Amino acid sequence: MDLSTNYMGLKLKNPIVVSSSKLTDNVDNIRAFAAAGAGAVVLKSLFEEQIVAKTEAGLKRNDMYFWYPEASDYVVNISKGSGVEEYLGLIREAKKAVKIPIIASINCVSPVEWTKFASKIQEAGADGIELNIAIFPFDKNVSSQQIEDTYIEILQAVKKEVSIPVAVKIGPYFTNTMAMAYRLAEAGADALVLFNRFYNPDVDIASMKVVSDNIFSSPDEKAIPLRWIALLSADGIQCDLAASTGIHYSIGVVKQLLAGAAVTQICTSIYQNGIPYISEIVSGLEEWMRKHNYKSVKDFKGLVNKQTENTAAFERIQYMKRNFDY
Repeated sequence: MDLSTNYMGLKLKNPIVVSSSKLTDNVDNIRAFAAAGAGAVVLKSLFEEQIVAKTEAGLKRNDMYFWYPEASDYVVNISKGSGVEEYLGLIREAKKAVKIPIIASINCVSPVEWTKFASKIQEAGADGIELNIAIFPFDKNVSSQQIEDTYIEILQAVKKEVSIPVAVKIGPYFTNTMAMAYRLAEAGADALVLFNRFYNPDVDIASMKVVSDNIFSSPDEKAIPLRWIALLSADGIQCDLAASTGIHYSIGVVKQLLAGAAVTQICTSIYQNGIPYISEIVSGLEEWMRKHNYKSVKDFKGLVNKQTENTAAFERIQYMKRNFDY
């Protein structure tokens, strides 16, 4: 039975990808993911803001840079390079340790000079890059057009630096998700990862402080990526689609593949069940395929899009009464 799939030009032995998290920041875990049967691993994100913040903090601790701005520029470049070097080391070690694709992840908010580090990531051996772009509309003086343009600028800046495939991981909060997805595909995205799961604030009514207790996804959340993957796939978007958020079991993987996903990313299920659980998800997918007489993933990928009534169902956004006389 052929579980292999093609994802942004990479051949994966199956569509189970371990998504970026704290779990993917060390080689021992990456070996374990590969041994458990994962098709690929996305490394823990390198945060643009974190690199900048560390650099600026170092400058503030030394007054000399106020008087010698040229020294400041030198230190900024050295500091940023140092912040990236550890990450490059992880890529190199991971590539030596396993044979499955290793995808680097960059969490970014601007198309500034940090994008040049993308070439170093390629040189370190990464098979691809996942740009985790998260720009929230919290500033009333910034238009939705400006925010969307920044996404495109980041992608284009990185594409200029590398030849390896680049995926863009986005959230669902756009005025027109379909239009934004197409803009990214036309700007050179080899894949779209749908969707990022953002920090969800809550209020502790005893301490009156902002907290976040729901850090893990629930299976119900798979409906959001499922809808947009089905619609984008049916519309014929020219890039691969990866489903992310709410995929806990093999049946969730099957649903996303039926909707048109090339791969599915898992995270919470590993935190809750352990790394060996990956093998159960792979076995569950294989069992479902055997039961329904599918010999390969490509035999049923996007199958629900063959029926126009299914597309209409994904487009529906309101409940409708069954009994209009009630």
